[in-house]
Amino acid sequence: MAVLQRIALIQARLRKTEQAIADFVMANPQLIRQLSSQELAQQVGVSQATVVRFSQKLGYKGYPDFKFAVNDTVLNFPEPKDDKLHGDIALDDSYSEIARKLLAGKIAVLTHTLSANDQPLMEQVCRILLQARRIMLTGKGASFLVAQDFCLKLRKLGMNATAESDNHIQLAELAHFGSKDVLFMLSESGETPEMVAIAHYARSHKLKLLSLTGFAPNTIAKLSAVNLKTMANESAVRLSSILSRNAQELVIDLLFILLTQSSAKGRKMLAASNAAVSRYRDPNSSNRA
Repeated sequence: MAVLQRIALIQARLRKTEQAIADFVMANPQLIRQLSSQELAQQVGVSQATVVRFSQKLGYKGYPDFKFAVNDTVLNFPEPKDDKLHGDIALDDSYSEIARKLLAGKIAVLTHTLSANDQPLMEQVCRILLQARRIMLTGKGASFLVAQDFCLKLRKLGMNATAESDNHIQLAELAHFGSKDVLFMLSESGETPEMVAIAHYARSHKLKLLSLTGFAPNTIAKLSAVNLKTMANESAVRLSSILSRNAQELVIDLLFILLTQSSAKGRKMLAASNAAVSRYRDPNSSNRA
């Protein structure tokens, strides 16, 4: 995932001193390779510790890893301005401009989201889901539509999954959840009040919480046992729900394929589900067989 994309996604939530570092890096990424953490701190007018914390907030172990990521982006992943999605699609854009911007935004979001969730993390989530006795999936708005989609996919694999958006019903069911059950939350912001309340309930009752949230630090991610990330550009306000949904769908589709690949029982259940649908669509198919 491009480090500059990470910075852009969390800029709105940075402290004033961290924002100063972000502004400098975004404006002068080519200079970072020449600066130590102390030199960068002096350039920006902050402490060296602030530079280190800024690097860690972006997901790096320290400044050397952050510096390497910036250099790698500058040298190997140039992004011409013409190919970027800048904010909203303008009212006077032509059809070809709209199509180009939308496609560029989707490709960027999917690429960065894939990079944000490495194989060990995805496999860990799959193991937890496969071992779960019950799975509740939840979200609000567009996120709940993705949760419903994932729920149907899990059911095809024979897994005991439900999708629920009403907080009262969620709490009533979660009251009977135990250590073998899983709550899976989808939230782009990770700060929706109703969702945060349920996450706190799960944490206080020691329930296993998985989540899929935006990259920026958020409450639901902090409360989760395992957190997966989406990389939708929050600055593109009108497009953010479209792009975040695309990112969420990529993650759940990848999880579904990994679950199918790793479970012989799931593959058998999926085949039975597909056969049942096929017979419904064509009642004479069984006779021909």
